[in-house]
Amino acid sequence: MPAAGKGKRDMPIKVQSDLPAKAILEEENIFIMDERRAMTQDIRPLEILILNLMPMKEETETQLLRALSNTPLQVDCTFLMMASHVSKNTSASHLNKFYVEFNDIKRRKYDGMIITGAPVENLEFEEVNYWPELSTIMEWTKTHVTSTLHICWGAQAGLYYHYGIPKYQREKKLSGIYNHRVLNRKVPLVRSMNDYFLAPHSRYTEVKKADILRHPELEILAESDEAGVFLVMSQEGKQIFIQGHPEYDRMTLNNEYHRDLKKGLDPELPCNYYENNDPFSVPPLMWRNTANTLYANWLNFYVYQTTPYNLEEEE
Repeated sequence: MPAAGKGKRDMPIKVQSDLPAKAILEEENIFIMDERRAMTQDIRPLEILILNLMPMKEETETQLLRALSNTPLQVDCTFLMMASHVSKNTSASHLNKFYVEFNDIKRRKYDGMIITGAPVENLEFEEVNYWPELSTIMEWTKTHVTSTLHICWGAQAGLYYHYGIPKYQREKKLSGIYNHRVLNRKVPLVRSMNDYFLAPHSRYTEVKKADILRHPELEILAESDEAGVFLVMSQEGKQIFIQGHPEYDRMTLNNEYHRDLKKGLDPELPCNYYENNDPFSVPPLMWRNTANTLYANWLNFYVYQTTPYNLEEEE
């Protein structure tokens, strides 16, 4: 496993020096290490691959790096994009500078991987234009990634690809902050979490508990009476599925609501989000500790504690 080495200890996240998220997080007093400083430290960082399928990629970069920063482990993040899909909301210059494609890294192995959500949930999986490429990547994770974390639509896609578990259309969009309960406190992934916790959801589709329970190799670790299944893990944490967005910022649901309002979609107010249901107020941040704990537990118990020290490239 990555040893402590001789390097300094204040070094969680390593990114390219001019990634915009770096400046944002430094303003929040979150330590982000650039490439130059990382090269002077005698330590093997955890190699984390992030497949960012969200439309506002720079916003998601910041959210995920913030969630990964709450640990003393050094993490070296690589952002992955789909070669078979052209992003409409992120500049080509940003993608070309900070992202790689699967062919660039497919011979490498990674300690951990994150597959984000995507705004394609109203399509059948096979109708998504990059589904063949995503299927190839998810198959690749079985042999090249120690533990893969799937978020929201990424969780639904992973459960469908790996286990054949379908998603279902909801009658209306699920949007808001919902209460969840931990089902098995002995599992390290939920260690130090409260019996009940809050987390954001923003989706039109869902997977159902009954379908998951048909697979004894899967365990449901947290669920909500209102929002349904939240956290699912395969045996020993090789695959983890989060049907929600614990990484969301304070204002993310607000921005989604006002965006949909301007589009004339007549969205409902996000549930349990605004004080006094005032959509022009600043919503209270009530789920950051949950996100930090969940990501820290994943990095520690399912990546750092289990990954081999030597990640060798395949010939």
